[in-house]
Amino acid sequence: MSSPENSAPALRIPPWLRVKLPSNRTFASTRGLLDDLALNTVCQSARCPNTWECFSQSVATFLILGRECTRNCAFCNINPGAPEPVDDDEPRRVAEGAARLGLKHVVVTSVTRDDLPDGGAGHFAATIRQLRERLPECTVEVLIPDFKGDAAALETVLAARPDVLNHNVETAPRLYPAIRPQADYVQSLELLRRVAADQRGTPAKSGLMVGLGETDEEIRQTIRDLANVGCTMITVGQYMRPSRLHPAVARYMPPEEFDALADYGRSLGVPKMFCAPLVRSSYHAAELAEDFTG
Repeated sequence: MSSPENSAPALRIPPWLRVKLPSNRTFASTRGLLDDLALNTVCQSARCPNTWECFSQSVATFLILGRECTRNCAFCNINPGAPEPVDDDEPRRVAEGAARLGLKHVVVTSVTRDDLPDGGAGHFAATIRQLRERLPECTVEVLIPDFKGDAAALETVLAARPDVLNHNVETAPRLYPAIRPQADYVQSLELLRRVAADQRGTPAKSGLMVGLGETDEEIRQTIRDLANVGCTMITVGQYMRPSRLHPAVARYMPPEEFDALADYGRSLGVPKMFCAPLVRSSYHAAELAEDFTG
């Protein structure tokens, strides 16, 4: 991963981003359960700063379709490379893992699988169906890739009736060539517009990071774009450099500026704005979705 920012001096991590690691037996049991079922999580693969907190509360976000991504986004810690064969038993194990963890709201995401004809949409649908069968009372949120704009693939997922459909735009469109070169901002907005307009009423959710070199106005414009296509939930969090091979953080936004972004989104009519330094798209997802999932 190369970026002109990689050689910039590293900024000191501010105190509001310093995470205390709890001493909790539940953390080890959660990790052991996931290992036992051979399940991947985005928490571990993406080096999420909230992993200790979530695992210590028996919460995890499942990562399906392997651990190797067919894309190479500059911000992401998931390895690009040759994809693994699709594991047809994985949906069952995800449902089993969710049941053992006692989850009431399950979040499922994936690596991007541009090698598959449907981008993995059928595997998402199979996972949703297994969760419904194993845990009929739980709600299901999926965080999907863009499926290269394939409307039929999106329909496959929507037809499985997730309770929330999330697709992250990640950053402002100006930064896509450097940060998300294999994606298309307009295509992502169109996916979210289709979700919001779908007659089945699945809520559309999206999110972005700050600190990659965007301007304040670009952040507000991205929130406006998401509001205009019908997103009812938007998350905004601080980009944190996973390693020295990733782009350096351009700035650390203080908590009060995140609060201002939340107020701004609500002023545009977005019901649920979750904006804070450590916010990630699946962080406290159950609470964010409460008004939409019952």
